[in-house]
Amino acid sequence: MDRNEIREYLLSKKGVTEETPFNIPVPVYKIAGKMYALLNIHEANRLSINLKYPKEDIEALRSAYHDIVPGYHMNKNNWNTVYLDGSLKDEFIRELVDISYQLIFQNLTKKKQNEILNSSKD
Repeated sequence: MDRNEIREYLLSKKGVTEETPFNIPVPVYKIAGKMYALLNIHEANRLSINLKYPKEDIEALRSAYHDIVPGYHMNKNNWNTVYLDGSLKDEFIRELVDISYQLIFQNLTKKKQNEILNSSKD
């Protein structure tokens, strides 16, 4: 999965914005101001993405896939860095994005969830 493909998929989710809040050009993808993904484009020419994952299952996921490691500059109990240039299939990467999105979305207020669901973005 290349940078444009992952960016397009991240932005396809309802209510998502893209920001660059750091001093380096690292795009952060948010839902209602809450980060759900961070695209790492500076690390030794290896494209990766940081995604949230259920705490209780995170170690099993990392053990199963060598291209998934503890989140770079993130809370290691909740975030993974997923390398996009290796053995992981695009469909699986999209599933991981969906999980991260859903984890953040479900913690929004019901009012904010409804605003996002009723927005015009498909």
